[in-house]
Amino acid sequence: MSSAVTTTYEPQTRLDHGAGVRPAPTREAPVRHGHDHGHDDGSKTVLGFWIYLMSDCLIFSVLFATFGVLSANTAGGPGGKELFDLPYVAGETMLLLVSSLTFGLAMLSLHANRQRSVITWLAVTFLFGAGFIGMELHEFAHLIADGAGPDRSAFLSAYFTLVGTHGLHVTSGLLWLMTMVHQITRFGLDDVVRRRLACLSLFWHFLDLVWICVFSFVYLRGVL
Repeated sequence: MSSAVTTTYEPQTRLDHGAGVRPAPTREAPVRHGHDHGHDDGSKTVLGFWIYLMSDCLIFSVLFATFGVLSANTAGGPGGKELFDLPYVAGETMLLLVSSLTFGLAMLSLHANRQRSVITWLAVTFLFGAGFIGMELHEFAHLIADGAGPDRSAFLSAYFTLVGTHGLHVTSGLLWLMTMVHQITRFGLDDVVRRRLACLSLFWHFLDLVWICVFSFVYLRGVL
């Protein structure tokens, strides 16, 4: 009679005489730096940011159009001539325009690969931008204290919405500035940092242009 032969299969291991079992070598995945984002050359980022700026243009266009329609609807309350302090707003405007100049100096330092100078000019830009926001908040607080809040009339509702939206954008830019200073300190002036600074530069100068329109269309038109 023939007996059944049972064959068992065991997992193969690599033996080293006198050394026991040697584990098979494993291939470690390459460690990617947290600051790297793959093989994107930056073109998609810049294109996406331009699309964002165009959408922001549409938002501010709607707000300007709304203010233009409602600027005469004061509901018997004060208008621009009674409320706006033109020299004070001119001081705000100068702070923001000078901040645009200092940001331009930061970008020149970036192209010259002067890291410390970039950080210095970005810090100066932050101070001017923070001063602008401080003056704007003081202006809002003064108007509200005088009973000219956004609930007083359609004119004031449109005014607070337009100017406040711009102020929120500047505040976002200030937070972005602080983030970029941290990234420059940590990563240096690499390609990713340069691309992000270029986008922030576009954003900051865009806000300056919007404020020039606000100053002309809202304040000058309302006072003169």
